[in-house]
Amino acid sequence: MENRNFIRTIIEEDLAKGKHKAPITRFPPEPNGFLHLGHARAIIMNHTLALEYGGYFNLRFDDTNPVKEDMIFVEGMKEDIAWLGCHWKNLLFASDYFNEMYARAMTLVEKGLAYVCDLTPEEIKTYRGDLKSPGQNSPYRARSIEENIRLFEGMKNGAFADGEKVLRAKIDMASPNMNMRDPIIYRIQRSYHHNTKNDWCIYPMYDFAHPIEDAIEGITHSLCSLEFEDHRPLYDWFVKHCEMENVPRQIEFGKLIIANQVTGKRHIRQLVEDGVVDGWDDPRLITLSGLRRRGVPPQAIHEFIKALGLPKSQGDTDIDMFYEYVRNYLSQHVRRIHGVVDPVKVIVTNYPEGQTEYLQADYHRDHPELGSREIPFGKELYIEREDFVEEKPNKKWKRLALGVEVRLMHAYFIKANDVIYHEDGTIKEIHCTYDPNTQSGSGFNERKPNGTIHYVEASTAQPVELRLFDNLVTDLSNAAIPIEEKLNPQSKIIKHGFIEKSVNPSVSEAFQFTRIGYFALDKESTDQNMIFNRVVALKSSFKPKK
Repeated sequence: MENRNFIRTIIEEDLAKGKHKAPITRFPPEPNGFLHLGHARAIIMNHTLALEYGGYFNLRFDDTNPVKEDMIFVEGMKEDIAWLGCHWKNLLFASDYFNEMYARAMTLVEKGLAYVCDLTPEEIKTYRGDLKSPGQNSPYRARSIEENIRLFEGMKNGAFADGEKVLRAKIDMASPNMNMRDPIIYRIQRSYHHNTKNDWCIYPMYDFAHPIEDAIEGITHSLCSLEFEDHRPLYDWFVKHCEMENVPRQIEFGKLIIANQVTGKRHIRQLVEDGVVDGWDDPRLITLSGLRRRGVPPQAIHEFIKALGLPKSQGDTDIDMFYEYVRNYLSQHVRRIHGVVDPVKVIVTNYPEGQTEYLQADYHRDHPELGSREIPFGKELYIEREDFVEEKPNKKWKRLALGVEVRLMHAYFIKANDVIYHEDGTIKEIHCTYDPNTQSGSGFNERKPNGTIHYVEASTAQPVELRLFDNLVTDLSNAAIPIEEKLNPQSKIIKHGFIEKSVNPSVSEAFQFTRIGYFALDKESTDQNMIFNRVVALKSSFKPKK
């Protein structure tokens, strides 16, 4: 977050005025799904700004709705945030504060600022009015303080059925801000909670819990997305009237929205349950776990977030812009090896039978610190099928063709002389000859080859399954069309190819497959069946807006 932004300015001004010694921030996700790329802005921003000014960052789970929440999501989010390199000082849960939240709500009741209401959800909605007309007071708004204390205690002690009563703040039913029209503070909901078990049958609403939690923890700057701007007056009202000692400041920023990507938890859960995707970490999803499985480095996410800055407004961001940052990072930090996605065999007819030689080559010519390896060369090779045509189509064709000579990267010149076909007419083998005097780096430059292509030596080649990904959906703009009708049938394509022998990959490492793209080992990979996910293609399709 090296760029200037309005939140940075606010923090600096508050510190200069002596309001705080250092900023304390938090990221408060609800554990009802997995985090996605859009959350990365809030996570990285909260973490980076706090540490930069000598403060710290809390991770707090908003576990106030046990019906939708699960410890699986808690553990998944912890893993995702740690993978991003955003380390929290305190790991907290909203449920840690249930006793104090209840006490603060009772404070409102005792001050005549909250009441127990018997209206149904439909009636509450009707009484609330709309943006053009004021709301009406609930017929239960005039209950005495003593009656409200008794009824609220009864709610806590399980005296009433689920949904029978709610506790509401008594603010202003005529307020132009709909959030201030006597919002619900507590509802009755009998459900097992992962932390408090069956101790509670009432749970606080987010708008009440959030400011109380922030104040308890001493959060100085409560950073949240723009949709909560209209909730800020309510946030401040609860902090004031619940008599909280610490007064946090809520600040809103523009949410990061990735265009045409599935991020809604309800939609992803349905895709998972229907078997359309391979779990919440399917590499076609932009969940953080999906990006990690795909092979995206967390450093590229940081660079992407930093480049976007921290706007007050929000708009859609193209996924290809993100992939450009991933590509740029990988191009400078990963080893480059030879891999063939769609192989066709080449027979070097004049190479000695049964002989294999090993040629020295760096993993990355611009970064010698990444090391070097020996690349096998022999009589039988694999090249990309698209790197050969029988007849050279034009002067721009810089690959192999009959009667045409090319350089094999790090090896020799070869010339195609003949083609052998399968019965179905597809190419089985390409017969070539090589020139032993043209070894790469030998200084031979009397003639120029028709381009340079890569290869994998056949006898030492490691077979691999290659998974190529595209957008999961074709178009999300029309909400009326069910998501299952928007699925892209080409979102996952499986190929079977080969990689060179010199590498023993691990799940934590990505590679550039020369001239093809960037690949990383999938978690399902085994020693007997190596599976690589394409992280991004070698060339970008991103076109910045003018």
